[in-house]
Amino acid sequence: MASDLQPFDAAMRTDMDAKSPAPGRIWAAGGFLLILLPTVVLMTWLDIGRQKDRSIQLLLEKGAALIRSFEAGTRTGMAHMASGVFRLQRLLTETAQQEDIVYLLVTDDQGRIVVHNDPDRVGARHGANLDLATVAAGGTEAWRMVEATDGRQVFEVYRKFMPGIAGGPEPPGRPPGPMRHGPQMMRRWLEQTWPHGEPPSPERLVIFVGLDMSAVEAAQAANKRHAAGMAAVLLAAAAAGFAGLVRLEGYRAARTSLRRIRAFSDRLVESLPVGLVALDPEGLVAAVNPAACELLKQEGPRLIGRPAQSALPAPLAVLADRLGPHQTRVETEVVCPTDDGRHLPLVVNAAWIADAEGGDAGKILLLKDMSEVRALEAAVKRSERLAAIGSLAGGVAHEIRNPLSSLKGFATYFKQRSPGRPEDEKIAAIMIGEVDRLNRVVGQLLELSRPVTVSPKPLPVRSVIETAVAVVRPRAAEAGVVLEVALPEDTAPVPMDPERMHQVLLNLLINAIEAMGGGGRLQVTVQTMEHGIEIQVADTGPGIAGEDMDHVFDPYFTTKSTGTGLGLAIVHNIIDAHGGTVTIDSRHGAGTTVRLRLPFLRTGGDDDGRA
Repeated sequence: MASDLQPFDAAMRTDMDAKSPAPGRIWAAGGFLLILLPTVVLMTWLDIGRQKDRSIQLLLEKGAALIRSFEAGTRTGMAHMASGVFRLQRLLTETAQQEDIVYLLVTDDQGRIVVHNDPDRVGARHGANLDLATVAAGGTEAWRMVEATDGRQVFEVYRKFMPGIAGGPEPPGRPPGPMRHGPQMMRRWLEQTWPHGEPPSPERLVIFVGLDMSAVEAAQAANKRHAAGMAAVLLAAAAAGFAGLVRLEGYRAARTSLRRIRAFSDRLVESLPVGLVALDPEGLVAAVNPAACELLKQEGPRLIGRPAQSALPAPLAVLADRLGPHQTRVETEVVCPTDDGRHLPLVVNAAWIADAEGGDAGKILLLKDMSEVRALEAAVKRSERLAAIGSLAGGVAHEIRNPLSSLKGFATYFKQRSPGRPEDEKIAAIMIGEVDRLNRVVGQLLELSRPVTVSPKPLPVRSVIETAVAVVRPRAAEAGVVLEVALPEDTAPVPMDPERMHQVLLNLLINAIEAMGGGGRLQVTVQTMEHGIEIQVADTGPGIAGEDMDHVFDPYFTTKSTGTGLGLAIVHNIIDAHGGTVTIDSRHGAGTTVRLRLPFLRTGGDDDGRA
């Protein structure tokens, strides 16, 4: 698809370049406008903010000046109070007659109105949502926006009412005048005029001035209209300037966006951890990602353009045929045969895709490999079987060994009592051999039922393998098996129990030689990995049938007439005690490869060497 679009892209690029003789100047003009517009908008917005801040500051200063003026008038009134005349209510009412003063009032720290320009409000409450006790303890002006009873916005300035403070301290030797006794004068006035019981403390009074915001709001609205007009003019200019740019550069931007989206979608599909196969409406493979190619063991170019029935395994092709308007989604698990002879368990999420008109736009299949999950399930089942067998074998083996010892003793006795009678001696020897064989089986059974004990120490892998190979080399030559050993010189020492590893290698080598009864080639190789080594024992024997692969590590499972079925189970337990893993790759008729992976550092077991 990408190759089909290349000529079209080249033609459109050439056409676009022909229609845009000065793209640099266009982009420069567009960049200038894009920078100018937010700059002017920001400056206008900041100017509106500064105008608002200045208005607030002016109102705050005006309110503070009114408070100080009223306090000065109060001090003067208190000076006259010495002669019995003090008209605080009248002073407040006259002060509040100014046009832009909505109200002027004094409250105590409980919010009770002591004096108000509206005498009917005396004794009512004001400032309920303020911490008046804190305000009455301070001395700095504060402000807030409130709503008057007639719905107007009021700018309210408030602070502690301090009518008795006129300035600095009195000169030395001069007795305090009337204004220096403000609290006493105010207390006397409150006692004379307060009609609601205990008069408030003159030191805990708060004064409020409410200023009309109409003029300020009108100025702010005018500023906003001016800013909006400037923004509209700039927006129209920017729109006119960019109209030509958008028309000239529209396709270029769309093409760039399409290219980015296509690149992103391609990377997304390639990076998916699950396999993806897409089919077009005709049922041909339209796309396949690397994960799907790895699962199906096929190359992507060989799949693209082929019908699903011939390109995909039969279970996937059948699943794709089921999709359609009547069944748009399917989620199921299938077992797919691959070209390398494996049977791959897959979880498949398949969906039918509809186009904008509801027609067939294709199908998509998502494939997830379940091999590891099934292997873990098999390992759990094997562990459960081994645990059950182990609990049974421990008791049975001990009960069998005692009769075996007696049988062997009697067979030896009869053999010694039958000199000169070859037939009796032969029978006795067979009995002794069979008892020994049963005793070995019982020993293996006990070893399988008990936790494997290992005493690992760092050893060169080469020496351990060469020792085991030297033991079986004569047997291999007698069976016509060519034994090939390829060992690296510089492998790092690996923690292992030499006797246990010798037992593992002998079991694997002897099994391989016995499997190649008519001769063959047996290879032993070692590979160094990131965190350990891998020992491979590969033979050219008949291999293991697919239905037997899930049972090779099960106790007493064997395909040999003389086998006990315990060898590979013991191998598995010993490698597991070393913190390693053992896997088997085999196909019937194509040989078997056993892989032993051992870490440089033990990942399992305790310090005492017990797994």
